[in-house]
Amino acid sequence: MTPSTRFTRGFRIFIGDITQGFFEITHNGFALLGLAVVFSVLTLTARPEIRLAGETQLIGWLQERQSAMKGFAANLDAIDRATATDPRSLPRQQANVAYWLSRKYNVAPEPISALVAEAYDAGARAKLDPTLILAIMAVESGFNPFAQSNVGAQGLMQVMTRVHSDKYQSFGGERAAFDPVTNVRVGVKVLQECIAKAGSLEGGLKFYVGAANLDDDGGYTLKVLAENSRLQQVAAGRSIPVSNTSTALNTLPKTNATSGTSTARL
Repeated sequence: MTPSTRFTRGFRIFIGDITQGFFEITHNGFALLGLAVVFSVLTLTARPEIRLAGETQLIGWLQERQSAMKGFAANLDAIDRATATDPRSLPRQQANVAYWLSRKYNVAPEPISALVAEAYDAGARAKLDPTLILAIMAVESGFNPFAQSNVGAQGLMQVMTRVHSDKYQSFGGERAAFDPVTNVRVGVKVLQECIAKAGSLEGGLKFYVGAANLDDDGGYTLKVLAENSRLQQVAAGRSIPVSNTSTALNTLPKTNATSGTSTARL
């Protein structure tokens, strides 16, 4: 037998031994796994309390995982629900207004920026000056989206929710009055109706505040127009001093009425 023949034969024996060993190990491993499964099944069948404990633990773990995933998803959605906008992303005029209002009314610039952007969008749709819309928010609520008067006017623009409940239906109902963007949109619709009925901006503001049939609106119209003038100058880039005292919440009784007979908030 030549050396090459002996080498080839030895190599084949070596490979055969390895293959046989691997087969035996694998076979024995599967056998042990099968025995373990059988033993587990027999144990769980004979001891139902063990099976119950295992099921309870598994269900608890799955519930924890589900809750964790829901919480994670809710956290991701929170940023979408927030009424906030980076003021640096706004056009210059809007950013000027947002920063000025933020300083004057002690409100964070991000939510104010979102309201400024909404006022400009709503004003364009309604053909109203956006700074007028912001001025009404300032006088009515001081930019508190949860403000409520003693007669039920609610939200940023102090809309009488009960009087204008129909306007909230497309937004999900009356509780949407406390959603800042919704309140602005409904308030703008009410303001439009008041101006159209009165035939002038000043008359519309008297309707809006519920003083259409009164000689004096308590200075409401002058307050709104004065704040509107300041905001127009701020938007144009002029330096307007910020008063240390914010405009007080309007307390004149009103209805946001669309009829000319209302003289007080309902």
